[in-house]
Amino acid sequence: MSQPKERTDIKIQRERAVLAAVHLPGSRFDERDPLGELRALSETAGASPVGEMIQRKQKPEAGTYMGRGKLIELKAMCDEVDAGLVIFDHELSPKQIANIEQVVERKVLDRSELILDIFANRATTHQAKLQVELAQLEYTYPRLRAMWSHLERIVGSGGIGGVGTRGPGEQQLEIDRRLVQTRRTQLRRELEEIQARKTREVYARNVDHFTVGLVGYTNAGKSTLFNTLTTGGAHANDQLFATLMTRTREWNLGRGVTVMLSDTVGFVRDLPHNLIASFKATLEEATHADLLLIVLDVSDPAAKLHYDTVVGTLHEIFEDVRKRQPKDAPPFEEPEVVVLLNKADKLLDNAPLLMWEREAPGSVPFCALREDGIGHDELHALVRDRSRGEVRELRLTLPLSDAKAIDMIEKRTEVSDREYGDGCVTITTQIGSRQIQQLRAAGAQLRIEGESCSEVGKW
Repeated sequence: MSQPKERTDIKIQRERAVLAAVHLPGSRFDERDPLGELRALSETAGASPVGEMIQRKQKPEAGTYMGRGKLIELKAMCDEVDAGLVIFDHELSPKQIANIEQVVERKVLDRSELILDIFANRATTHQAKLQVELAQLEYTYPRLRAMWSHLERIVGSGGIGGVGTRGPGEQQLEIDRRLVQTRRTQLRRELEEIQARKTREVYARNVDHFTVGLVGYTNAGKSTLFNTLTTGGAHANDQLFATLMTRTREWNLGRGVTVMLSDTVGFVRDLPHNLIASFKATLEEATHADLLLIVLDVSDPAAKLHYDTVVGTLHEIFEDVRKRQPKDAPPFEEPEVVVLLNKADKLLDNAPLLMWEREAPGSVPFCALREDGIGHDELHALVRDRSRGEVRELRLTLPLSDAKAIDMIEKRTEVSDREYGDGCVTITTQIGSRQIQQLRAAGAQLRIEGESCSEVGKW
């Protein structure tokens, strides 16, 4: 059997792979199909899974994660099915990968490398490419010494080797480290600039519009729903991580109400932390939306695991936003969350829906494929109500020079009367509390009839 490829070569397209996992007490996985997600990830990356092996242990082996006897079985399986690659459903240390490769005599990838490989192949925008490159470097940097393990074969056992073998090798390792560190710093700087610009754009958009973010597990149907509700443009496909960038479009809810809808990158169980960190700018839409819609594939047997993953990841992101906030900034308020029970039309009975109504009160049974499908009327009404806030009939007086505010009132509220005079217009309309707040946040010179000085800015 030939030696495994160097660690710098992790491309896995068209490779025959054996999937492996160690299930520990408290491990999270789908009992019906324990390696189903890893299989889907592998196929998405282009590999061909041809075998699977699972070991149950109380704790992982320090040096090899999986027990040595099981690794020998794993090697035999690879020989039998002619697999040149082993993919583990865990994040492994560089030493563990090297030790496993020594036993199975195949290239070994862990879960993080697999996901990074998918992201690298899917990244199309400049921002996404920068984010993926940074995530790869964050993963690679602490593993450089393990990647240079071939130097040990050159030097020989005990460090005794030919003249000059150790010096140049050590120098090359340090050169690589400096190059990686320099590139990391450069990428962080560029992404910080993008994130700062993105934050300003999101803030400006939130002042002018009620914003709704679609979040959820990868392949839950977010992009399909986005295309159904808006003019579309999001790549929708039945595969993991079909969307790697955020798209935002207007969503017309009818009755003069328009909101901004954003489609975001999908979450996945055990997403590498350095990838979450690198995609902060992409997920900025989710952290600052007025309303988050968690799109959940309720027909998937692993729906509960997916829901817990999304909620947990959102909590991590919100905590990160709080830590990054300036001390003099107002407290960060988490957006309201509503769960859409997507693909409800695929259920054989209502039992899962009743369970989810208890698990996520206020959840909406839904079908994303058709605009007239299950739950669309309820969703439109829900978002329309949230975007307006408490609706009351008011008489608003504004100067005619404030054309932007007048245009917003005319287009997004139900106007019943207008009176002109002395350079002002008084508009009688059905308007919500959030709409009033948006007008004032945008600097509208607005006076509400009957409002005292102490009530200005309050509802």
